[in-house]
Amino acid sequence: MSDVLIDKANTFHWPVRVYYEDTDSGGVVYYANYLKFMERARTEWLRSLGLEQDELIARESVIFAVRSIQVDYLQPARFNDALTVSAEVVEWGRASLSFEQNIHRTKDETLLCRGRIKLACIDCNSFKPRALPTALRLDFNDGG
Repeated sequence: MSDVLIDKANTFHWPVRVYYEDTDSGGVVYYANYLKFMERARTEWLRSLGLEQDELIARESVIFAVRSIQVDYLQPARFNDALTVSAEVVEWGRASLSFEQNIHRTKDETLLCRGRIKLACIDCNSFKPRALPTALRLDFNDGG
């Protein structure tokens, strides 16, 4: 998708369109769907680095699990809004990543939602912490 980019601050941006199914009875995006939009952006960030989650499971037996999340809902998104979801890694641990994520309405750049999400890298069989995959650590060490 041509709208996907990583800016000079290493912030990844992913476009999302609000569908009717994303809204609640009040006509605004249901609060849990903002978390889905953030999840998509993190998945696409990983993909932009050449890493696919199913391949990481098969090759390295690792998965990423949300360990903690803090979200602030500031303004509502509505049906058919075009949104931009950002994902920026703000902390790298041996077996964890922390992201700051923002969701803006694209047409007027209004900040609608922001969050901080910590992911744990865990073994997909034992569910115990595992070091981040080598390819991801190399990307970070190269200034990625």
